Amino acid sequence: MPSDLAGLDAVLLDMDGTLVDTEGLWWEAAAAVAASLGRPLGPADLPHVHGRTIEDVARHLLGDDPGRQEVAGRLTDAFAERVGREVTLMPGASELLAGLAATAVPTALVSASPRSIVELVLPRLGHAFDLVIANEDTVRGKPYPDPYLEAARRLGAAPRRCVAIEDSPAGIAAATAAGCHVLVAGPERGLPTLDRLRASFR
Repeated sequence: MPSDLAGLDAVLLDMDGTLVDTEGLWWEAAAAVAASLGRPLGPADLPHVHGRTIEDVARHLLGDDPGRQEVAGRLTDAFAERVGREVTLMPGASELLAGLAATAVPTALVSASPRSIVELVLPRLGHAFDLVIANEDTVRGKPYPDPYLEAARRLGAAPRRCVAIEDSPAGIAAATAAGCHVLVAGPERGLPTLDRLRASFR
């Protein structure tokens, strides 16, 4: 491992809203399905949609109604349709991934999206992740720490020696609860550089 990243076990990266600009597409998909149920989304629904799993959004829309499994499928299809048409990398994503690829530090993609969505996005990222964690890989998704703990476990890494890069409150809560160092990304903050990664871990 290069000396400037010594002591860092892994970099764990969120996907939607962090590496790719898909949060708007996810909101559009959720809003379309919600409208078809006669339950239009508004600003108060944002915390229940942004960074949340498909199952969480279906539960938010229908509670414990048994029809939520069918709604989860509709949410997946609506999101996949939009992602299949349009995926834009966030500014700085290519540079960060290229920089990480030039180091020996392992990287994992830790997403709240189902694997079918992740597989649509992965070719656009052009990065060979050592591990991909999708929604199906843990019983509980973000904001619980389970996805980040599972990523660290599979990589043989200590969470306290991992840096997680996240954009949503749910993702930040998950990575923080797992014990990772967390860097917040987003349209205003952008993605961190390798120098910022190094500085955050000191």
